[in-house]
Amino acid sequence: MHEPILEADYVIVGAGAVGMALADTLVAETSAKVVIVDRRAKPGGHWNDAYPFVRLHGPSVTYGVNSTPLGSGRIDTVGLNAGLNELASGAEICAYYDRVMQDSLLPSGRVTWLPLHDVDESGTATSLVNGQRRRLVAGRRWVDATQADTQVPSTHGPRFAVAHGVTCLTPTELTQWRQPAAGHVIVGGGKTAMDTALWLLEHGVDPDAITWIRPREAWLLNRANVQPTAAFAHQALTAMVAEFEAARDATSLPDLFARLEAARLLQRIDPTVQPTMYRCAIVSEAELAQLRRIKNVVRLGHVRAIEIDRIVLEHGEIATSARHVHVHCSAGGLPRGPLQPVFQGQRLVPQYVRRCSPSFSAAFIAHLEATLDDEQEKNALCEPVLVPRVPLDWLRMHLQTAKNQLRWSQRADVQDWLRRSRLEAYTGLFERMQREADPAWVALQSRLKQVRGPGYERLAELLRTAPASAKPEARVTGRAMFEQAGALETR
Repeated sequence: MHEPILEADYVIVGAGAVGMALADTLVAETSAKVVIVDRRAKPGGHWNDAYPFVRLHGPSVTYGVNSTPLGSGRIDTVGLNAGLNELASGAEICAYYDRVMQDSLLPSGRVTWLPLHDVDESGTATSLVNGQRRRLVAGRRWVDATQADTQVPSTHGPRFAVAHGVTCLTPTELTQWRQPAAGHVIVGGGKTAMDTALWLLEHGVDPDAITWIRPREAWLLNRANVQPTAAFAHQALTAMVAEFEAARDATSLPDLFARLEAARLLQRIDPTVQPTMYRCAIVSEAELAQLRRIKNVVRLGHVRAIEIDRIVLEHGEIATSARHVHVHCSAGGLPRGPLQPVFQGQRLVPQYVRRCSPSFSAAFIAHLEATLDDEQEKNALCEPVLVPRVPLDWLRMHLQTAKNQLRWSQRADVQDWLRRSRLEAYTGLFERMQREADPAWVALQSRLKQVRGPGYERLAELLRTAPASAKPEARVTGRAMFEQAGALETR
């Protein structure tokens, strides 16, 4: 018996933030038919699996899909994000993506939604409910958005042994735990671990009763500097200028990061420990102050095993007990596959085209797909920006983003889309500020123009001389390349 065939112009595998942003722009800017398929029951990707207290790291105003605002545009007045643009909760984000699907994509009449389906390499989708199979055919492109799927503890268990009798919970299970604990042990150094630490402190756990196994320290972005709304425009542009000034004046890589930290552009939980990790995580200064209350930090490498009375690590062991609650926060997080062309004939592989911007990048890629025919031209406009791992990637992301934005600045059609894009925000905001002719804004723009070229030149030089050689996709050719860019933005 032949499998039924479901054909569309685009087949998008993965209905997370990237897949949904792509689909939204394709539906808005073309007449194409789209199939969206995902293993989960609802759109929203990993947000469906995340812990109940999860929130966005950055403002809601630049997350989601281009056509539909996320949140109400408010400024938070209470909590550790007070004074800054709102951060949507996980529940809000899941409801948002379901609303986009039900109220926008499906009513277009051009979108077919296949939840709870697995797709094999042959392009056959199999229902995880009844086993029904159908072959998917993409007339234009097959979009692989699965590479953007974030790993979270509820779906990716610990990579260390856990002895019988040990209480080892995911953050989700932690919220459901109803027994007293002799203490809490957080395993992991990323944003999930930070969120868990803040949740424990918020619920009255004594910071001295928390042990935090943090194998590596991370550089963290300051949320106050990534607020893309009018009330924060001066602060955002000041931060951009300060980044370039720090780069221009840096005498070495350690000096660069010292300058970025002194300017409150990058932060770390423990100022005495040199970070070896950078993953685009964003925290407020209020959150940072809370995290610093936890003093019992273990730096003996990754956990190998948790036994009843001890935790075995790479470089030693510490005591524990059957009455301690251990929280697994060490899932892989952001995917980090090898960089590859975005447009590959019948295949499209969405990746970052601007640093730390998955939703914007996906919508921008879809816009190029909708408006340009030449594949080489499309790939030239969106060279992939790596997902970061280490501090040196801060430089690599900056430089590759600059190369892309230089190319964008030379095209009036792209600039027009950017200034209208909800997910981009900065281009339109900065142009509106420029029209107001505020002297302070004009002075900041002048500083930016003067420092941008030397800043990029110095970043490229520091990267070339770093112990780990720069990757080809991060190389630049010199100051002149950037001075052509006019009002080139850095985010």
